[in-house]
Amino acid sequence: MGISPDLPERVSLREVGPRDGLQNEAPVPTAAKVELIDALSGTGVGRIEAVSFVSPRAIPQMADAEQVWAAVRRDDRVRYSALVPNLRGAQRALAAGFTELEVVVSASDTHNRANVNRSTGQSLDEIAELVEQAHASGARVTAVVATAWGCPYEGDVPVERVLWAAGRALADGADALSYGDTTGMATPSRVQALVGATRSAYPDVALNLHFHNTRGTGLANVLAALQLGVADFDASVGGLGGCPYAPGASGNIATEELVHMVEDMGVATGVDLEAMIEAAARAERLVGRTLPSQVLRAGPRTRTILP
Repeated sequence: MGISPDLPERVSLREVGPRDGLQNEAPVPTAAKVELIDALSGTGVGRIEAVSFVSPRAIPQMADAEQVWAAVRRDDRVRYSALVPNLRGAQRALAAGFTELEVVVSASDTHNRANVNRSTGQSLDEIAELVEQAHASGARVTAVVATAWGCPYEGDVPVERVLWAAGRALADGADALSYGDTTGMATPSRVQALVGATRSAYPDVALNLHFHNTRGTGLANVLAALQLGVADFDASVGGLGGCPYAPGASGNIATEELVHMVEDMGVATGVDLEAMIEAAARAERLVGRTLPSQVLRAGPRTRTILP
């Protein structure tokens, strides 16, 4: 099938299962995390968010970030990154040798205070210093604006508020921008509104989108973004992870489901779908629970039943 003229020829995927996925699971051993990252490195995915440098008291699942990173077999074809919530986390990541960081700030003040015990404005003030230190060390920084499509405490977050947070981070030197649908509140029309406003305000910024499937709209949101020319997405192998504010609901969109959909539409990902499905099965064994990915269950549409 040919590519639609309205869609990108190729998208870049950042696999976030080892970080965003596992931090929402019961803690798994360091060796299991390394095993998963190494498996993902062989799928053809170009970027992997490997760990986060957060307080072990707040998120004990990520307490072994340095140990995990030291043990990973690094593939020269893969760009590895770390998520950091603040300057202290960034300093740990830089000391560990990371050259790509994602720093997260919530557009919603209430959510930001719940996460890091400070206002959005205070976090943005710190991001300016963080970016300066990262650049001095030769590292790139992506500013992740969380709760971009809604907050579990405040409800809808105005587009203008999201653009304000994004603009502050970009003005202070962030190299790229990502919007996080933290608890799966985005819908295609809301994706169109925020992406359209962002393109108008910051036409040249590199934009990544991070959707959750908490309410079943994850891949629909990807399609809406593709139609606007967005070509950079996060996804999590097997749909690893969940939404801490919606117990029992699924969280991240599954990488193999995203690959399955867009490749069939003629959009290249560089990912070996069968290898990613195998990695999803491995992830399921490692966490010891059934993961929500339907492509993991059914396989790709090309899979047939032999007599």
